[in-house]
Amino acid sequence: MMQIGTVNIARRFRGPPNSANGGYACGRLAAFIDGCAEVTLHRPPPLEKNLVVKSDADQQVALYDDSDLIATARPAELAVTQEHSPPFDEATAASTRTFDVAMHKLPMCFVCGPDRNPGDGLRIFCGPLAADDTDWHGSVAAPWVPEPYTAGNGNTVRSEFVWAALDCPTAYAAGSPAGFPTILLGRQTVRILRLPNIGEACVVTAQLAGHEGRKYLAMASLFGADGTAIAACKATWIEVQRDVQLGAV
Repeated sequence: MMQIGTVNIARRFRGPPNSANGGYACGRLAAFIDGCAEVTLHRPPPLEKNLVVKSDADQQVALYDDSDLIATARPAELAVTQEHSPPFDEATAASTRTFDVAMHKLPMCFVCGPDRNPGDGLRIFCGPLAADDTDWHGSVAAPWVPEPYTAGNGNTVRSEFVWAALDCPTAYAAGSPAGFPTILLGRQTVRILRLPNIGEACVVTAQLAGHEGRKYLAMASLFGADGTAIAACKATWIEVQRDVQLGAV
């Protein structure tokens, strides 16, 4: 494999206390692939280290910490199955039905951590879209208005923040009033139709698609201000021991 770049993830973009938010890390690696990509995390991505990106002849890329394989990515296909968004105000109402802050297992998470202040984290807090869905059996949703620090070229959001915004909602889709399970992201596939604009009133929704043993499969969609889908996601989460989730071992 040939080295094609490096990735260094700042501590600000952590999920667990000492490793990157999974979606953000996946998005950073996926940037080395054109179009829809599938990223598999082999171990928690370390923070504030120069990680090496390598590519092979089959358009697959890999992320290394010295000799340790952190993640692999390859071109993929993903259908956009949900084309229209719930209204922004309904997504906002859904976020008020999220589980109690005390139940959050990773309150420092860049994407969904309640300990992160506006302007510091994405603060995407999903809750049941239906007000009577007290057991969290249906879709979850939340609003997202991208802030200026997420900007890439011009007024559009950088792609890694779209990956991040689609990541944690799929964990919430496996959740309940008691919080989400003790899980870590194992694989994420994202298709971006267009990047949102800074300040755009977006909505993210997610649904649990399957659960077998330690694996949870969920789908998510990101919608623009006009209510049309602008990105889709498929994610696999793996249930782990609490000390593994926190990076203690």
